[in-house]
Amino acid sequence: MAGLDLNGRTAIVTGASRGIGLAVAQAIAAAGGNVVLTSRSQESADAAAAQVGGTAIGIAAHAVDEDAARRCVDVTLERFGSLDILVNNAGTNPAFGPIIDQDHSRFAKTFDVNVWAPVLWTGLATKAWMGEHGGAVVNTASIGGMAFEANIGLYNASKAALIHVTKQLALELSPKVRVNAVAPGVVRTKLAEALWKEHEQAVSASTALGRIGEPEDIASAVAFLVSDAASWITGETMVIDGGQLLGDALPFRQGAQLGV
Repeated sequence: MAGLDLNGRTAIVTGASRGIGLAVAQAIAAAGGNVVLTSRSQESADAAAAQVGGTAIGIAAHAVDEDAARRCVDVTLERFGSLDILVNNAGTNPAFGPIIDQDHSRFAKTFDVNVWAPVLWTGLATKAWMGEHGGAVVNTASIGGMAFEANIGLYNASKAALIHVTKQLALELSPKVRVNAVAPGVVRTKLAEALWKEHEQAVSASTALGRIGEPEDIASAVAFLVSDAASWITGETMVIDGGQLLGDALPFRQGAQLGV
């Protein structure tokens, strides 16, 4: 597809030591971009950067640490001379159970990482480079932000907030900076293990496209959204879920088999 060439552009991907973040970094690098991968520890950031190869570098930066985030932006500009792409991928889900059973500590951690961190990093990237030169931001949301599920309501509420923030930032930072989000369904990542690991076959069977997602499924969409091929897209949340939001696909398949 025309416009997917990212040669000469530089991206920061937060929470990039594994899963979706690492796959996104690899996809951007494969399209020719320079990539800075962040993780909580320098060791894991370096290991992830080594998997990406090329010009990729790793920087230790907890997503909610403002000083570390600022240093990461500064190092990116010193090393590569631009900051054209920001992927706010770092996320957490320390809260399980009904919302009213959560304490303030779990509430604060969930919203700090899932909502405040994308605002923090987007602000730093905009003020340091994108506000003058332009750029593209993609936030990793979730289909949970568009639905209701038992026991992960607080996480889903934070992702719903992130979807709203994405639209708000798209307007506030227009026309220089495009801001979009991706909303993955159940993807084969460590964060989502509780949703698939013990019952992958059942989840896959109920999904319209017959399988759970892979990190590369999300990475391909992110690479598109940060490229010139998506130059007239902003404020959108792209659902990438194999059809999971559509509901249980099994009754429809069974009906087709019966000739109904």
